[in-house]
Amino acid sequence: MSLPPVTLPDREATQTWGRRLGALLRAGDVVVLTGGLGAGKTTLTQAIAEGLGVRGPITSPTFVIARVHPSLVGGPELVHVDAYRLDGSLELDDLDLDSELDEAVTVIEWGAGLAEELSQKRLELVIDVDTSTEVRSIRLRPNGARFESVAAQVAS
Repeated sequence: MSLPPVTLPDREATQTWGRRLGALLRAGDVVVLTGGLGAGKTTLTQAIAEGLGVRGPITSPTFVIARVHPSLVGGPELVHVDAYRLDGSLELDDLDLDSELDEAVTVIEWGAGLAEELSQKRLELVIDVDTSTEVRSIRLRPNGARFESVAAQVAS
């Protein structure tokens, strides 16, 4: 499935879009965020967390690698992972994320090349930002029928 990139003109639009995405996610979903430093991966995760209704604050887990945010509304918890400092998929596997995979929404920043072994069914978001204008372009790469549906809903 090929979708046109989603263009978001500023931080507020990115947050609104992320909340829409978060409201569509459910337990067992894996979202992989890719983009350079300052692309907005954590900002997007914060908005996804709002859409899910989980406890914050949501901050980059760069040094702790992963944080769990319980639901405030009876939905799935959010497992927020920053794979930037990991040396490979074996270190990601050491986090034992698959033990919580079915009960949580897992968002993995810097997960490209690592998270594919975690779940074949996932939504990959590649974020590009024009730092002079804050315009973001998000390419959606759904893997699996569920994520094709989710991607189609947030792409429009």
